[in-house]
Amino acid sequence: MNKLIQYLILGSLATGAFNECRSQTFNPVSSLDYCVSKVALDTAMIKEMDGMPRTIDGNKTDWQFARIGDWTNGFFPGILWFAYEYTGDPVWKREADRVTWALAPIAFRNNFDHDLGFILYNSFGKGYRLTGDTAYKRILLASADSLATLFNPRVGTILSWPGMRQRMGWPHNTIVDNMMNLELLFWAARNGGSRRLYDIAMKHAETTMQNHFRPDYSAYHVVVYDTVTGKRIKGVTVQGYSDSSMWARGQSWAIYGFTMCYRETRDARFLNFAQKVAGIYLKRLPVDRIPFWDFDDPSIPKAPRDASAAAIAASALLELSGYVKDPSLARYYRSQAEAMLSSLSAAPYRSGNQNRAFLLHSTGNKPSGGEIDASIIYADYYYMEALLRLKHLQLGP
Repeated sequence: MNKLIQYLILGSLATGAFNECRSQTFNPVSSLDYCVSKVALDTAMIKEMDGMPRTIDGNKTDWQFARIGDWTNGFFPGILWFAYEYTGDPVWKREADRVTWALAPIAFRNNFDHDLGFILYNSFGKGYRLTGDTAYKRILLASADSLATLFNPRVGTILSWPGMRQRMGWPHNTIVDNMMNLELLFWAARNGGSRRLYDIAMKHAETTMQNHFRPDYSAYHVVVYDTVTGKRIKGVTVQGYSDSSMWARGQSWAIYGFTMCYRETRDARFLNFAQKVAGIYLKRLPVDRIPFWDFDDPSIPKAPRDASAAAIAASALLELSGYVKDPSLARYYRSQAEAMLSSLSAAPYRSGNQNRAFLLHSTGNKPSGGEIDASIIYADYYYMEALLRLKHLQLGP
């Protein structure tokens, strides 16, 4: 733990240097140093793993923890794995492993939700990629099989929020966020799992592409399906402003999800679609490239921002820039991502000494009054992932 404290002290110096040099060219390395220094304090604080950091609300300084099983559980272990990937220091490997294993029982439960990719691929998946430890692989394969039980072949998608069937009377509902969980299925199909896992992920992506988007390629948050006919009943929202609005984080999930699907399948339909859903998002961004929580909130410009949506989009656009064949378009996606990261890495979005998180000004679920203008763990996760991707683009692995 002494080495973690050393990171913390060095990071405090790096934060001050950043404030003095904000006018210089954006540098992902200095921002990664900042992230490592911040998470060192969190790791030193967490001893017994009965929950994971999730949110810091308002003017508070410390993380509020979510119980084991919450959909956000995988992000903090993922951040620790990013710290190990960046530094190569075994202290981070030990801490990441310790925290990751707290989530292992989730893989063997009767499936309770669709977010096993978020929970277990972002933790055990990162660990397996960086270490090759086959114990992680066993957890991932079990969780993929569990996730597959929520697939409805008549509809062609994985069920989201099973409790909504009783609460809302929806026969089958799928949220745009669920695109992110397909990565677990694709991985499992390549690493000893059934070919059926690939087919499920492929079908889910195809069905979502056909039914989840308006003519302008903005995403519905939720699509409700008829389980008899398999047809779409309606598109609605739970976390956006209205059923017809473009919820910022949902659109970011779509950009990321379809880009990932292209990586996993090399199906040009997904690459083309990722560009279309990115196009409407980029077209409507404010000058600083950090979206308001919903692009159609009538209270803009007084509406809350969502730094988490920007972090997700930045990471996705950096990957997308590597797949498009048009060099000018590749440069455009990369420049947009760098502009997002530059904004996130400065005031008012960087937390500095205000709290333990990397970023401020994310919005979780405004309609329910939850996590509004807060620091949220998945914003930090995708911010650090995007910084690492940019570092690799600039400097190589």
